[in-house]
Amino acid sequence: MIHLYLGTDRDKARAAMNAAVTKAGKGAEVIRITDAHTLDDLHAALRGGGMFGGKRVLVFENVCTNPDLCDVFLGALASVEEDAFIYEEKPLADLRKKLEKHAETTEKFDAPKKERGTDIFVLANALRRGDKKALWVGYMQEVGKGSAPEMVHGLLFWAAKDMLLKAGSNVATRTRAAELVAELAELPHESRRRGEDLEYALERFALAQA
Repeated sequence: MIHLYLGTDRDKARAAMNAAVTKAGKGAEVIRITDAHTLDDLHAALRGGGMFGGKRVLVFENVCTNPDLCDVFLGALASVEEDAFIYEEKPLADLRKKLEKHAETTEKFDAPKKERGTDIFVLANALRRGDKKALWVGYMQEVGKGSAPEMVHGLLFWAAKDMLLKAGSNVATRTRAAELVAELAELPHESRRRGEDLEYALERFALAQA
C-alpha cells in the first residue's frame, strides 16, 4: 500500500509521514531512499526482501527531484507490494498525477500563505524580459504560496497586454507581446481540449519562454 505526502510545509508533512511509518513499521525493517541515494540503492530497495526476508517498510523522500532516479522509481510503483511512504515537496502537476494514481492515500501539507506584496510583479517582469529562469522561479513561488492557476494565468495575461500597450514603435516588442497575448488567451481553452489541468499548461508555457 502506497501513502503519498505532499506540500511545502516539510516539517508537518514529514512528522505525519514518520508517525505513520512508525505505526506501520513495528517489527519491520525501515528502508529510506532520498534524492541523495544512488540508482543502485533504489534498485536494491525496490527488489523486495526476498522469500526469506522479513517485513519491510519503504520510505521515499523527494526521490523525483533526482532525474537519475525518478523514471525508474515511477516505473516501479505499480509493482510495489510492501507498505511504502512517499514525500515530494513540490511535484509538478504531471508528476503529482502519476504519484496519486498509485497512492492509496494522499495528504498535503502546505506552508501558510504569505502576505502578497510587490513580489507578485516579479512574475510579470520576468515575462516582459523573456527571462525563462526568473519566470520559472516566480511561477514555482506562486505555486508554493498556494496561488490558484487561474490567478497566475490572469497575472501573466495582464502583463502581456500591458507589454503590448507600452510597446510603442518597437516592432519586435510589439510582435512578441501580441504573440504572448494570443497564446495566453488560448491557453485555458487548449488545456480543456487536452483534458489537462491549467496548472500543467502554465508549467509548459513558462518553460517554453526564451
